[in-house]
Formats: sequence, structure tokens, C-alpha cells
Amino acid sequence: MKFDFKLIIAFIFCFQMGFSQENQDTAILKILLSKYYQNEKVIVKNRLQLLSFYCSKAPNNEETLEVISKSELLKQNSAEIKKQINNQLQEDWSKEYSSLFSNQNQYLKSKVNNCLSIDEFHKVSIRFNDNNQRLMIVSKPMYFAKKYCLVKVAFYRNIEHNSGSFFLIENLNGEWTVREVLNEWET
Repeated sequence: MKFDFKLIIAFIFCFQMGFSQENQDTAILKILLSKYYQNEKVIVKNRLQLLSFYCSKAPNNEETLEVISKSELLKQNSAEIKKQINNQLQEDWSKEYSSLFSNQNQYLKSKVNNCLSIDEFHKVSIRFNDNNQRLMIVSKPMYFAKKYCLVKVAFYRNIEHNSGSFFLIENLNGEWTVREVLNEWET
């Protein structure tokens, strides 16, 4: 009987941790979408969307090591962050996207519209034959030290002028806020 009780408690704990991770990812996604879609126009019939959101979570790669070397906080937590570098990631933002826009944030949803794959983005860019479209690519958030998150955001265009940066986000009193922007780059 005691073993069954411990098994049930362990199951509930694991389930809660997985659910909590998804909620955190949703909160991080909301911060980033709100920041970058702030100046975008609402998408209505026949209006061209200039900023599109990439459906997949970009894998964290060795570029993260460069960011770690430039920040004392990240250096102190480098082992925990390095464990989350994974080039083989195959996840998407669909759960978080659905959760974020299920019954709230409708104004933001009208700006974000739908997420696109890289092929869909290229089709839209070719169809309008314009170089003003951008694809916002958000990496999988890396959580560390129980209250911090490091996430990379990059912008891809068919022409040069790609850009990106890392965001150090901190959880203060249950609210995620951007603490610092690191390693900004532009081509």
C-alpha cells in the first residue's frame, strides 16, 4: 500500500513539472511576441503580414557558449545551461501557441496570425516579391537557477539583413521579465 502511494505521488510530481514547463514556455513566448509584434499592424483581409512566426523551436547550439563567456551570471550557471544545448531538437510551439491564444490575448493573436514553416515563408516572400518580410525564430528556452531563462530570438529574411540576440529573462514574484539582451548581431 505504501509503495502505491509513493508511486502516485511521484506520478503527480512529474506531471506537474511537465505542465509547469509548458506554462513557463507559454509565458516566455508571450513576452517575446508582445515585444516584437508591438508595432505590427493587425492582420485583416488582404493585408500583407511583414513579420511571421516560425512554428518550430530552434535548437540551442554552440553559439550559446559564446554568450555564456560574456556574462558572469551565465558563467556561474554554465554547467546547467550547457546540459540544455541540443542540436537534434524536434519540438514546435503548437502547445504554447494554442495555450496562449485559446481564450485570451486575441489582439496579439490578430497580429501574429498563424505560424509558418520555412517553406511557407519562402512561398509568401516569392508571391509578394518583396524583401520586407521577416521570419521570427525563437529557440527552446533554457531554464537555470530556478528563476532565470535564456532564449535566443533570430530574424531571417530572404535577403541579407538577418539579426538576432539572446534574452536573459528573470522570474520576479511569479512574473517573467526581460533582464538583459545579450550578444546582439546583425548581417
